[in-house]
Amino acid sequence: MKIVVSIGGSVLARELQAEKFASYAEVMKEIGRQHTLFIITGGGKAAREYIKVARDLGSDEATCDLIGIELTRLNARLLIAALGDAAYYEPPLNYKEAKHASLTGKIIVMGGVTPGQTTDAVSAVLGEYTGADLLINATSIDGVYTSDPKKNKDAKKFETMTPHQLIEIVMKTEMVAGANSPFDLLAAKIIERSNIRTIVLNGEDPRNIFDAINKKNNGTIIENNRKNEKRSNKIELESDTCNLGYYSDVGCDN
Repeated sequence: MKIVVSIGGSVLARELQAEKFASYAEVMKEIGRQHTLFIITGGGKAAREYIKVARDLGSDEATCDLIGIELTRLNARLLIAALGDAAYYEPPLNYKEAKHASLTGKIIVMGGVTPGQTTDAVSAVLGEYTGADLLINATSIDGVYTSDPKKNKDAKKFETMTPHQLIEIVMKTEMVAGANSPFDLLAAKIIERSNIRTIVLNGEDPRNIFDAINKKNNGTIIENNRKNEKRSNKIELESDTCNLGYYSDVGCDN
């Protein structure tokens, strides 16, 4: 199976700790022995700090994106170091390079690609481009909610939902570098048009990713079929934005 995993910056690099990268590498090696694996890393706290300074200095959003992209690639290099010989030796800079690198049989680890795209969008586009069977978004919470579960105790979690419902949630968010979003709009639309089976889950424990691949998922499954549509329609979308993650290619929590 071909799998794309987007690891949020707040999960992998809230604080730079070798142990966190090592624990992820251990699980990713296990998955990589059985599947073709692509990993996209977010930027985390360091990228947020760089972006804040850039904004304070008057930088435009595209420049902030470029700064964030550099930080995501640094995190990619740290994960590559942790993976050792199991990983391709450097982060591909675009989708074509990533697809070509996968022919080596190594785990591919990369960061952001271009301004205006989050690493969630990168993962969705890469999933479509490579014909992935599964896209996993490892975030700091355990799925997609009708509203921010950290602020609204009555927020309801989707066990399953359709890509169209995901788009409805994303449309309520502001698309600037560092904005709070459950995926960006591009990512959601790519998921919809390509119908990539997608799982949003809590990535604090990398074993959750392994379990989801092996049908032991406790996150939110996003796919377009009648069964999921009937189940997810039982949950009414609320007007406030759900807090699922941040724009990871500009270094914010995801």
